[in-house]
Amino acid sequence: MKLRKKMAALLLGTAMGLVALAGCGSKTGTEEAKDKTLVVAMELAYPPFETKDNDGNPTGISVDMAKAFGEYAGYEIVIENMAWDGLIPSLQTGKADMIISSMTITDARKETVDFSDPYANACLAILANKTSGIGSIEDLNQAGKKVAVKTGSTGYIYAQNNLPNAEIIVLPDESACVTEVSQGKADGFLYDQLTIYRNWKDHEDTTQAVFIPFQDVEQWGIAVQKGNSQLLDELNSFIASYREEGGFDQLSEKYLSEEKKTFAEWGFTWFFDFD
Repeated sequence: MKLRKKMAALLLGTAMGLVALAGCGSKTGTEEAKDKTLVVAMELAYPPFETKDNDGNPTGISVDMAKAFGEYAGYEIVIENMAWDGLIPSLQTGKADMIISSMTITDARKETVDFSDPYANACLAILANKTSGIGSIEDLNQAGKKVAVKTGSTGYIYAQNNLPNAEIIVLPDESACVTEVSQGKADGFLYDQLTIYRNWKDHEDTTQAVFIPFQDVEQWGIAVQKGNSQLLDELNSFIASYREEGGFDQLSEKYLSEEKKTFAEWGFTWFFDFD
């Protein structure tokens, strides 16, 4: 009888130990859910790419892309609205897992984040005040000319490096730059072609668009924290699959159908065209 009791106690202890080990070696449901949640940082002030609907919810091309990636790779996607200059720091501090916010891939940014394969092409253009006499980038690089740029944008970088004779007006967002030009307080606003086109169509009475090429094509990418190769590989696989399956064509039709038609008429390379 004593032997049986000892054997039973030994078996019970072993079983409890195995349960304890299994508990230590596995993740709880909450931990697993957290691992499959991705925080995507965006500045929701750039329609139709990143913006808000009438109810204040994130919407736009980048939002649709983020959700499509979540479905593709099995992640729950959480969109976090952040100021532009806080996007890259959000990756560095771990507050966000990736950035999809119309961000140009640059060597300077590559020093602090890793980028996916490019998913879009963009060129700078000028939104000029109708009375400014601006017909080219050279016209802006003159004493007395005022150029509005959004802080931290590639238009800002271009102006700083290539327009030494002009007065550079640095503003926090796109709408402020457009207002400066529309009201005649600035001669031109440097930004990407699509945005310039849309703002010109909204302010045709006071502005004109200058699409004369004056730089190499820029490319947009999705940024992740340095060294996050697993997420980067998943994103690159998604971008290739999404393009092959017509995802970018659907985004163009949903958000940019008029722009795509106009760009084709003008002979411009389309935004999502990598052929």
